[in-house]
Amino acid sequence: MQWLIILPFFIQALAISFDEYYFHLRRGLPRFERIGHPIDTFSFLVCLGFVFFIPFSSSMLKLYIIFALISCLLVTKDEFVHTEHCEGAEHWLHALLFLNHPLLLASLAIIWPLLTVDDLPLFWMQLMPNKTLFKQFILGQTLFVTVFLFYQIIFWNVVWKKDEPPVKA
Repeated sequence: MQWLIILPFFIQALAISFDEYYFHLRRGLPRFERIGHPIDTFSFLVCLGFVFFIPFSSSMLKLYIIFALISCLLVTKDEFVHTEHCEGAEHWLHALLFLNHPLLLASLAIIWPLLTVDDLPLFWMQLMPNKTLFKQFILGQTLFVTVFLFYQIIFWNVVWKKDEPPVKA
């Protein structure tokens, strides 16, 4: 059951990596996406950081749900631009990412009590008996997403030159 809970994280990593290193490098990114994609990543990072640093409680869960809903809405905002710049395969990959995003955030919410609550109900203990492993996993995810955010900002807004042709795959 533990692998089922973290599966959305691996789907996200694979899909976003393929999107970034195949589609984006091949076509380049217009200004709206160079700004918008880091915003999407930041919205997910807020959810990760919230779960990692804030103790679980019912009131904090309500706030997390608000952050998660905002993140789900934010990741769809570029689709109007994508209609002009993306091919069908990239649209399909975006659809997969849009389906996975709420599953990813729900998995994070399920893992959250394990990180900060000592007397968990049996449901959580059966799902994830290794508390330390999940703390390390979420920390790793937080660090990875932070690095990816800085990559998106620096590569697409400083390193990449608009007048250079995109990388051909």
